[in-house]
Amino acid sequence: MLHLLHPPIEPWLVRGERGVALNLFADRGPGLAIWLRCEPGNEARTIAMRPAGRVAGLHRFEAELPWDAHNQPTVYCFKVIERGQQCWLAADGKHARLPHRDQMFRIHRSERPPAWVRDQVFYQIFPDRFCQGDPSLAVRDGEYVYGTRRRPVVARPWGELPSRQHLAIEFYGGDLVGVLDRLDYLQHELGATALYLNPIFTSGSNHKYDTDDYYNVDPHLGGNQALAALAAELRRRGMRLLLDAVVNHTATNHPWFNLHGQHDTVGAAQSPESPWRAWYAFDAAGEYVGWNGSRSLPVLDFACEGVQRQVYAGEDAIVRHWLRPPYSIDGWRLDVIHMLGEGSGATNNAHHVRGLRRAVREESRDAYVLGEHFAEATRWLQGDQEDGAMNYYGFAHPLREWLAGADIEGAPSALATPDLAGWLDAARGRIPHDNQLAQLNLLDSHDTARFLTVLGGDTALMKLAVTMLFTWPGVPCIYYGDEIGLEGENDPDCRRCFDWDRARWDQDLFEHYRARIALRAGHAELRHGACLVLHAEGDVLAFARFLPDAATVVAINRGRAPADLRLPVWKLPVAAGAWRGATRRMPLERGEHGEQVLPIAVPARGEIVAHADTAAGEPAQGSR
Repeated sequence: MLHLLHPPIEPWLVRGERGVALNLFADRGPGLAIWLRCEPGNEARTIAMRPAGRVAGLHRFEAELPWDAHNQPTVYCFKVIERGQQCWLAADGKHARLPHRDQMFRIHRSERPPAWVRDQVFYQIFPDRFCQGDPSLAVRDGEYVYGTRRRPVVARPWGELPSRQHLAIEFYGGDLVGVLDRLDYLQHELGATALYLNPIFTSGSNHKYDTDDYYNVDPHLGGNQALAALAAELRRRGMRLLLDAVVNHTATNHPWFNLHGQHDTVGAAQSPESPWRAWYAFDAAGEYVGWNGSRSLPVLDFACEGVQRQVYAGEDAIVRHWLRPPYSIDGWRLDVIHMLGEGSGATNNAHHVRGLRRAVREESRDAYVLGEHFAEATRWLQGDQEDGAMNYYGFAHPLREWLAGADIEGAPSALATPDLAGWLDAARGRIPHDNQLAQLNLLDSHDTARFLTVLGGDTALMKLAVTMLFTWPGVPCIYYGDEIGLEGENDPDCRRCFDWDRARWDQDLFEHYRARIALRAGHAELRHGACLVLHAEGDVLAFARFLPDAATVVAINRGRAPADLRLPVWKLPVAAGAWRGATRRMPLERGEHGEQVLPIAVPARGEIVAHADTAAGEPAQGSR
């Protein structure tokens, strides 16, 4: 079967002023007619590709892709004819006919995620549950009443299990002072390089997705001073900081909605005479619209110019303010960004998300724009809106179904390995490669059950998931406590307190996290490289991440029996005389047709990671 490969990385893809010099690899040369197909100005165009020598046994072809002056991203695919038969290569693999535009490779001419993002290991912190640094800041039992039901808040001892009875009103006393105190642990012991904090702005709830004041950090978390101190220390250490922007809705206690600022009063914005009424969405019956039906989360109406100015367009807009000193945060995670819009729905959503991006980039050309999407998010990830998304759809969901046998709603799902590979590749293929590397890959979060709990406490399978997290294309994000074996069902149980008693940690799992973080840090191909699935059958998924002078193969076996594989590493444009694993050299063998294959034995419910020995390999070739 004809092998075709287009790695969308340098030196095999080089941007230029007029277009892109790019390469295609094939395992056969003579007898092939190859065209690059593109659609500048929506008009189909084919460009003959030229033979350009060989790399590691593969035939290389090259051509110049013109930028599409009318549409971004620029899309393209490849057409191959051999012995009168057509074969097409798109971003999700080979096709027998012209692929759909959504399946084509794509590259944005000017908009790319910040280069620093792909090198990070993010650590997500739910501030109330990570660490208490200053007990005097903690919410006191009954200190105030919360919500329309006027329920007194509850102070809980650290480590007690969260209660569904109390949900948003129970507090354990974690704060930003505690985060600052634990930076040595996060950076030096674990290896995290960037923090993502769940909302920290003033709010009466523990989760703070119902904001009272966008310009002040909640005093129970330490206030603005604590954030400034944390941000300064992170900068000193070379670490990054991502904050959560909740601008689809506010709290009913926000002054725009409630002029009195009381937790138990009726929203002033409901009055037709209120100057803030136009800031919120109302239905035909004159009732304000609550996010997802929740009366405690009134939805902002972005048809209102005042809302636009306050959130992103104005000189001191929310998303601009915190990008400036003394905070100088490194980016925003945009909560439920797909639901933001005009009126009661997401009308003109793309326009306002582009406005948010533009404002962020005006303040900092190097800021990361991350969107929250529980489902497929392709249209937000074409380069002009978000740099990346919380990658539930393209990573967490398929991996959960493959390893746990259940979907995100807990329904049974027996996902076969070929379907896993197809899902992963299709999700990646519909967005530019630069954005693929900026996707925030995660196993779980504050909104889902802990992955270890979903696996029934099976640490062997959890280790496989962790290895995927640190080797698959994208930026890994650890939900606080996963690394020590913290468990939890769905919210609120997934928001348990971090256990700082090391005697209760799963040390084996912790060391596995440390090892995989170090693996990613030590191999540039795992952060910057292209990806090719080499095997997806039975219970084993094997893939390669590669650069011109480096390659890593990862094989993961979810089954209860060992698997002997002969991986077709000849498909990679990387010259290697041998491969090496953790403890030994792994010589290559010859396949049925003389091609190089890598024999490996993957243990039951285990993994193999191997690296190409390219010391004696030929130099990389490509268009320049």
